[in-house]
This record gives sequence, C-alpha cells and structure tokens, in this order.
Amino acid sequence: MSSTAAPSPAALKAEILRLTREYSALMHQANRPAPENPLPFEPGKTTVPYAGRVFDGDEVEAAVGATLDFWLTLGREGEAMEKELAEFMGVRKSILVNSGSSANLVAFSALTSAKLPAEKRIRPGDEVITCAAGFPTTVAPIIQNGAVPVFLDNDPITGNADLSQLEAAYVPGKTKAVMIAHALGNPFDLSAALAFCKKYDLWLIEDNCDALGCSYTLNAAHPLAASFADQLKLGEGVSRYTGTWGDLSTQSFYPPHHLTMGEGGAVNVVRDMKLKVYAESFRDWGRDCWCASGVDNTCNKRFGWQLGELPQGYDHKYIYSHLGYNLKPLDPQAAIGRQQLKKLPAFIEARKANWNALRAGLADLEEFFSFSLPTHATGWTPDGYTWDTSGNRTECSWFGFLLLVRPEAPFRNVELGKLLDEAKIGNRMLFGGNLVRQPAFVQLRKDDPKAFRVIGDLAGADRIMNQSLFLGVYPGLTQPMLDYMIETIHRIVKKARG
Repeated sequence: MSSTAAPSPAALKAEILRLTREYSALMHQANRPAPENPLPFEPGKTTVPYAGRVFDGDEVEAAVGATLDFWLTLGREGEAMEKELAEFMGVRKSILVNSGSSANLVAFSALTSAKLPAEKRIRPGDEVITCAAGFPTTVAPIIQNGAVPVFLDNDPITGNADLSQLEAAYVPGKTKAVMIAHALGNPFDLSAALAFCKKYDLWLIEDNCDALGCSYTLNAAHPLAASFADQLKLGEGVSRYTGTWGDLSTQSFYPPHHLTMGEGGAVNVVRDMKLKVYAESFRDWGRDCWCASGVDNTCNKRFGWQLGELPQGYDHKYIYSHLGYNLKPLDPQAAIGRQQLKKLPAFIEARKANWNALRAGLADLEEFFSFSLPTHATGWTPDGYTWDTSGNRTECSWFGFLLLVRPEAPFRNVELGKLLDEAKIGNRMLFGGNLVRQPAFVQLRKDDPKAFRVIGDLAGADRIMNQSLFLGVYPGLTQPMLDYMIETIHRIVKKARG
C-alpha cells in the first residue's frame, strides 16, 4: 500500500500565493496602473473615478501571505514599512496608524504631553493657527484636545492657507502651533511658515495626507536654509519632500491617496525623537512602555519603575502616562503598503502627467475657469510655469485638478458637478469648503462663541466653497479617460453658452 507525503507548509503557502496572483490577474484588471489596464473604455458608460485603488498581484499576494502568517496585529511588516517610508521621505521615524485622521489626532496629541517643557506643551485654551477651507480632520484634533483653532483665509488659486495673515493671527503667550495641510498636493508656502514658527518658537505640523511626493525648494538665501544644509543644492536652494520641514507631519493611505493600505496613515517625526515616544504612546493606549507588540523588557527594568502614585516595581507594560487610544493598523495592511511604496515614484509621475494633460486640454477655457497654480508660480504655459521672485519653488504631486468656475460663467460649480456626474465623470468639491460654514462648526460657535477665531472675512475660503470643484488625476486614469473628461467639459461649456 503506497502513501503520498503531505506537502510541507512552505510548499502549501507557495501554491496558495501562486494561485492568489493568478486570481488577482483575472479579477483586478481594472485596478492596474493605466498603461497596464487592458479593459476597454466606453465614453458615457464606463465610470471615470476621481480617485481609486491602483494595484496588481503584488499587493494581493502580500496581503494573503501576511494573513496566512496570522500575526495580524502590527508586527514585522509594519516595522519594515515604517522604516521604508521614513527612508523614502528622509525623516527620523514614521509611525503607522489606522488612518490619516488618526495620524492628525496622534500628531497633535503628542504636543499636549506633560513630558514636554511647560512652555512648549499645548494646553486647553491655547491657540493653533490653521486654515478655513479644507478637510475637517486637520482641525478636529485641535478642538478635541481643548485648544482653539484660529482660521486663516485661503488663496483660491493655490487652495492653501493665506500665510500673509500669520502675524495677524498671532497672540503672544497663547499661540503654540501652526497645523495646516498641503492642499490637493500643492505645497503651502513653507518659507513663510518656517520663518514665522522660528520667530515665535512654535510647533509646525504639516498635514501631508494629500501631498506624498511633493517637494519644496527653499531659496539658499533664506535665513533657515543653513538648517537644512545636508540637502543644500548650490544655486538652487534646499529641496526636500513636503512632510519633512516641520516638527511632525501626517500621511493618509486611504484608497484615493498616493498609496493605499485600504485604511491607514502615518505620523512622521522629522527630527526630535522624543516626539516619537509621545506619539507612539498616544497611538498605543497611552502607555509609558515603548516595547513593540510581543516584546518585553526593552528597557531592562520592566519591574524597576515607580511612576505616578503606583507602587515601586509596577509592571511597566501597564503604566500609562497619557490618555491615549488604540489606533494601530494591521500587519497585512502594512504588507500591502510596502508593495505600494515600491510603486510610489511611478504613481507620482503619473499624477503630474495627468494634471498637465488636463491643464493643456482645458487651456482654451480660461474665460470660464480659473485654474490652480503651484505655490510661488505666477502663470502656466505649455512649456512650464513662470515663478515669483522669491527664489522658492514647488514640485506638485497632485491629488486633484482644481477648477474655479468664474462668476461670469453660464453655470455654477454645483451645476457643473451634476453634469459631470451624469456623464459618469467623478468630481468633488474641495472637501468641506469653508469649514466655519459647516453645521458642526456653526453649532460649536453657538455653544461657545470663543471656540475658534477667524482672521478677516474668509472671502477666499468662501470663493473655494462657492466656485471650486476638482477632477481626478490618479494613476488609474487612461488616455481615453482623460480625453473624455476634456471633451465633456468642452461640450458642457458649449451647450451652456447656447
């Protein structure tokens, strides 16, 4: 009687992963990067998303492989992705969390730690400068921690905060930080923000969720250029990715973003590794212990601490120095993210190319639209941008293509959005528009008139709210899709003109 030996676990896993790739090749063709997408495009029938997941069998295999190992909670895949993301960006440490919103919450909360010097710690009632138009979870952590957001207006052309208002927003003894986003993959004026924060010794948190892969070049003559001399390019200035200039920055890995883990995000610690300890504590239940999951006694005195009013020797793994959360992602998500990170340079270039294709294709419609410009740019031509005299430059890894419908156009942004939607072309408003007009903030002001402050009349944020929408530029867009977007907008304009 013969018997067949059972396959080894390694052989079984290899076969499962082989079949996984085969399955993904059949089922996920529509999610492949545009040049590799074999599916036909039918104008008016095939949806053109404003954003979406772009992946292939690499990500699916990685997710299944990590799940088969069944560690599940953040482990070696997470540790590897944190290292690889930090190396890509050029920061001291990246800390994975379960969303970009959680990243903003963790980053801001870290600056409330009682372990910080008293004059640097953000306390309830302290003020934090932010901007009016954008995504609400840039601002929510400020309020959730008892601080007071101070809203700057926005420049409708860049989408970013109007940093000429920084001095008007500053209150000695009250202002502790600046927390603003690089809008739609367009870096805000880091030259102004850095100088202001240096002048008053303030924290700077960059919400980099829409801007992974953007870069900012600081004029070599800028007073702070020497602080970044390790990346000084003679005659050009200091060029670094956004998210690497402030004290902390945040990323989102939600599907529409530059890379995806399904859900996920990260806090980047740019220089001061003490902030890494505080951020990880708030992410991990508020614990004082810094051991990774499944690791004990990194400090070699697990039972040698006395903190708070606990007895001497109380287990350090159960000592809590902050009122924290549990905001970790799963290890299979990190496995996906590691594969996405390998493709990030190509994704970034695709976003730039798609933005430029839309800009060139709609160039003859300036009578009806105001088009976005990178910060420090003064104009666009088919050959490139013209720039201001600051010597600072931006390189955009665009999240979206922003249009402002001119008041004299024969339609409003809402009407344009509906018509595009009917044509199966995805589009979005610029997130929450002017946030102070949102019901949550209206109620907040009713409950407490001092809950936030506003600088000026917020006319720019209102213009964004009333005139803007954005189209997709994500790497899954094919040339026929881009052509259809351009043709459809021309057709809408022609029909509206009569």
